[in-house]
Amino acid sequence: MVKQQWYIIKTQQGHCKIMSVETETAPEAEKIWGPFNSQEEAITRRVGLIRAGQCQPI
Repeated sequence: MVKQQWYIIKTQQGHCKIMSVETETAPEAEKIWGPFNSQEEAITRRVGLIRAGQCQPI
C-alpha cells in the first residue's frame, strides 16, 4: 500500500491550499511546501505558515 503524501500550495492570491500528491499541482502555484506524511501534519504546518505571515487565511 502506497502512503499518500500531502503538499501545501501557495496561490498567487497568497492563500495556501492543502493538496495530495495525486492532485495535479495548480498552475498558479507560487510556492510549494512538502511532502507531508499526513493531511493532519499538512494542516498543522499551514496554520504555522499563516501565523508566520507566509500565507493568508481563507
